[in-house]
Amino acid sequence: MVTVYSHIVNFILLLQLSLSKPQRNHLLSIMHGIVLCDGRKTITAMRRQTKTNRDLSCMTRFLSESPWNHHTINRQRRRFLQQLVRREQKKCPDKQLVFLLVDDTGCMKNATTRKMERLDFHFLHAEGKTVWSHVLVTSHVVTGNISAAYDFRPYFREEACTELGIGFKSKIDLAIELVQDFDVSDDERVYVLFDSWYASKKLIDACNAKGFHVIAAFKTNRMMYPAGIQVKVSDFAQQYIRHTDLRSVTVGDHRYRVYEYEGQLSDIENVEVLLCWEDGFSPEKTPFCILCTDGALDVVTILRHYLVRWNIETGYRYFKDLLGFDQYQMQSYQAIERFWTIQYLVYAYLEFQRLQWTKEDAMTLGDVVRRIRNEYLGNIVCYVYQQALENRPLLKVLNTLHLIA
Repeated sequence: MVTVYSHIVNFILLLQLSLSKPQRNHLLSIMHGIVLCDGRKTITAMRRQTKTNRDLSCMTRFLSESPWNHHTINRQRRRFLQQLVRREQKKCPDKQLVFLLVDDTGCMKNATTRKMERLDFHFLHAEGKTVWSHVLVTSHVVTGNISAAYDFRPYFREEACTELGIGFKSKIDLAIELVQDFDVSDDERVYVLFDSWYASKKLIDACNAKGFHVIAAFKTNRMMYPAGIQVKVSDFAQQYIRHTDLRSVTVGDHRYRVYEYEGQLSDIENVEVLLCWEDGFSPEKTPFCILCTDGALDVVTILRHYLVRWNIETGYRYFKDLLGFDQYQMQSYQAIERFWTIQYLVYAYLEFQRLQWTKEDAMTLGDVVRRIRNEYLGNIVCYVYQQALENRPLLKVLNTLHLIA
């Protein structure tokens, strides 16, 4: 009979997860279903796609009630990724360079969905509006050929925390936790990248305390102090910068006109600041602003490093469009958080498999999923062919595969 894809089994055994054998089997079925399902990733759809004989209620109880600790599973997955990073760095000339990307994402639900626990109205800057959703602050690691979703923290509004009787943590607080929990060796040079929503002194200080550098976007309402005079960045860009003050920089396919400033930025001291205009400078155009705490980097390197941040946006698209990260329908919040944990396991597996197969040809995570689906379909065809050679009744084969003719 066609079984769970062997590469997924080997990956889970490699992680040595703290699960019993029945729990591990349920985990494998769900992971397999997430990868194989081409459509909504409900538990029912996963069960149907993987041809499993497992009772649907057993699979849902594994998420909502079974005694396993998703925090432990996350730690074991992160430890595996750390080992993968170390191994990958040995292959790279600039082996000490690591990027930790921080951002947040929302799992939007229909406003009529009321029984699902801990849903709330959150402002999602990607949507530009308040949305009925769950929100997570997440981190993503990039080094060498590795680009992997690393960790996550659910975010709850202060009013919800009061109702739940738990301590409130802002998104900045959660981002700091992600930075503090990112373990590196002494010889690794880490750059933390985030957008303007996270460019706070509190987070930058936390990165500095870990020995990490920061490259981040910031908004033009910040204060700068050229020649010791306080002026808003937007006013300075509009009133004082001239064409002759700018240098032309090319990064990949993008050309920028860049103004450089080094000094204090609002309450953040001694940073490198870049005011950037793409496709030509005009005082009426709002510049794209970047700060960097590593004064040793040149302009091109700062811009090139910051562009690495788009890996986390690509990761969100893979999560939602490819893996159904936000398609859960469970009511229990514990089940939802465990589903996210399994999603992160699937992402780690796909990245691990991509690295293995990229030795043959360059691949994306989408390519990996398509190859797995094709190989699984091939296994089913081989199984049916073998059953035909053994003169097995067609109806029995169809029943085994949960198919109707």
